[in-house]
Amino acid sequence: MTEFYAFADETHPEIDLQIRALLRNGLQGLEIRDVDGTNISEITEEKAREVRNKLDANGLVTWSIGSPIGKSELTEDPEVENERLKRALETAGILGAKRIRIFSFWKKDLDPELIANEVIDRLGTFAEIAAGTDILLCHENEKGIFGDNAARCRMILDSVPEITAVFDPANFVQVGQETLSAWALLHDRVDYMHIKDALSSGDVVPPGLGEGHVEEIAKAYLAQGGTRFTIEPHLFDFGTFKALETTENTSILGEKYYFRNSDEAFDEAVRRFRALIG
Repeated sequence: MTEFYAFADETHPEIDLQIRALLRNGLQGLEIRDVDGTNISEITEEKAREVRNKLDANGLVTWSIGSPIGKSELTEDPEVENERLKRALETAGILGAKRIRIFSFWKKDLDPELIANEVIDRLGTFAEIAAGTDILLCHENEKGIFGDNAARCRMILDSVPEITAVFDPANFVQVGQETLSAWALLHDRVDYMHIKDALSSGDVVPPGLGEGHVEEIAKAYLAQGGTRFTIEPHLFDFGTFKALETTENTSILGEKYYFRNSDEAFDEAVRRFRALIG
């Protein structure tokens, strides 16, 4: 059965209103990122239990922890990210999540070839920390990180086989990576997809209206047995939008597609994607 999840913090910071958006759209649950204004990497155990109880009461689940782990610079103390991962694993256990989304560090103006070994070593440590749990680490091809193109994503997956991939078409488009060739290179290691689309100009647009080949890739993912999608519209300037983007890699909200509020943008993204895959 195809399962639909979402970054519902794009509708509202409050978990109660996130739940309302999920139910309104018939989604199965969350890729959880921000809860009542606090990033998932910083919530307390008590708060995590409160969220779990609310989701359980509404028949919803936390599919993945949308953590910011690995969205940091290589010059920072490695133990800071290692400890964040340990905490995320504990939070995932409370929420019942089986995935944690991670990144492969900001490359800034550094030569990717010169930092490759350090990135792989750091990610290898992440895999060691998660070993023995039933929680899978999933690397996302975020803009501006080491693994922002398909070749370096493949390097990560081959070098640290315990890690799998989250495929985000819009992020690839925004760094000039053609998405069909990226899919061809990575598809056998893609665990799930983020549904977000963009134009080569950088504008984020509703699913299927950009250059990400979202429909074609989503159907190929389903054909190979994939079942899980996370809707990530990025179509409205929600509360933490700017905090998710780097200064030099900014998603420009599309000038052609306007929405009166975050709920309308969220609902339209869900509707369009469902229409794409039938």
